[in-house]
Amino acid sequence: MVGGFIGVEWMNQHLAWISEHVRSTPGGEFVQVVLVLDRAGWHTSPKVEWPSNIRSLFLPPCSPELNGIERLWPRVRVKGPANLALPAGAELDAEGVRAWNRLTIDEIKSTCRTPWIERSN
Repeated sequence: MVGGFIGVEWMNQHLAWISEHVRSTPGGEFVQVVLVLDRAGWHTSPKVEWPSNIRSLFLPPCSPELNGIERLWPRVRVKGPANLALPAGAELDAEGVRAWNRLTIDEIKSTCRTPWIERSN
């Protein structure tokens, strides 16, 4: 997130967005979401407002191998700036966003995919 802080407020907004968008599926059927999360403070806070159609599944502590995003950060670093002096945090945020946006959907899918989380047919 550029120019801000990720926290419980943003988590609550994100959960509300997910909840709203899965409820608006064609046919109007009720959809239950299981959200796999690490144990970041903004995921585990008692102030998190869990919508009725979202359940949390927390990864075990100290298990980066189970968290697909952990394998993605090295790719972001490769696509980011190297040996660049930036005058302020906002510029660093902007460079990070640009590096993230250089990733392709296929790179994200292939890097973050894990057999244990694949949807079964």
